Amino acid sequence: MSGISPFPVRTPQPLILVADDDKITRVLLRKVMQEENYRVVEVNDGKQCLDAYETIKPDIVLLDAVMPVMDGFTCCEHLRQIAKNNLISAVTTFDTDSPLNNTVISQMWERTPILMITSLDDEESVNHAFKVGASDYVTKPINFAVLRHRLRELVRQAQRNKLLETAYQDLQHLANVDGLTELANRRRFDDYLHTQWINLVQKESPLSMILCDIDFFKFYNDKYGHPAGDICLQKVGALLSLKAQKHQDLVARYGGEEFAVIMPYTPASGAVHIAAAIQAGIKDLQIVHDGSFVSQYLTLSMGIATIVPTWESSPSDLIVLADKALYQAKDGGRDRFISSS
Repeated sequence: MSGISPFPVRTPQPLILVADDDKITRVLLRKVMQEENYRVVEVNDGKQCLDAYETIKPDIVLLDAVMPVMDGFTCCEHLRQIAKNNLISAVTTFDTDSPLNNTVISQMWERTPILMITSLDDEESVNHAFKVGASDYVTKPINFAVLRHRLRELVRQAQRNKLLETAYQDLQHLANVDGLTELANRRRFDDYLHTQWINLVQKESPLSMILCDIDFFKFYNDKYGHPAGDICLQKVGALLSLKAQKHQDLVARYGGEEFAVIMPYTPASGAVHIAAAIQAGIKDLQIVHDGSFVSQYLTLSMGIATIVPTWESSPSDLIVLADKALYQAKDGGRDRFISSS
């Protein structure tokens, strides 16, 4: 049987936000756009437009230049600033040296096209409209044939940008997330560690790390099989995520059966507390491990390290300290954590 659904997938019709203080103009615009099967939301001025924009997330904004309370030019500037602010957190994870990423950022910046509709048709007003971020410009009295054409082009632009944004988010996910455990992967671990290192150098705050290794995991795979081993890794990863409660902590699959927890602003005592919680949580899972030499259940060995980053030291120093502590935990009998501090 074909995997294709016999029913077409319905997608929402484009949503147009219209800001114009003239009721007759709004009625005419609504009629034209509904004939094109667009959904329409109307507001009377620029302030209402900003409020509605944040709430409904329109595909396109139609904006009159001359309105009370807040004019269209000012509103357009605010709309662009909102778009930029919404990107700040995402931009911090981009590789800004990549031409592809720079292209994506610039495209996402313009994700919501803005069409200015106004009686102002002098060169200065037109230039001003584009300067504040308008995507296109139509003058009054409105030529509705022209308006329909412009709207269709802007709808296609908005749809392309949404597809681009979705595709890039998928790529970012693939590039930064371990496919098995859904934790951060080694690349994301490295990026985050370096970012936090620079941040904490400036703030003179501690950075802690826990390196975790599943005890005798090779024997677990040999006895129960790799599918069971994958499930085991997923359970351990979920437990680590649960115990690393602070929003700035990062849990990563470091490699194979090894995991890492990066804990900014966490002193040695706090890291030890988290390690103890992880150890207790693993015991509570009671994952049977007949191939272990230290317990009938699955256990972890953990190495803990804490550093106050400086420009004279490097992130690798923290990794080395945590790795040495992990080795000591293994050498000391496993099923334990050792702190280098």
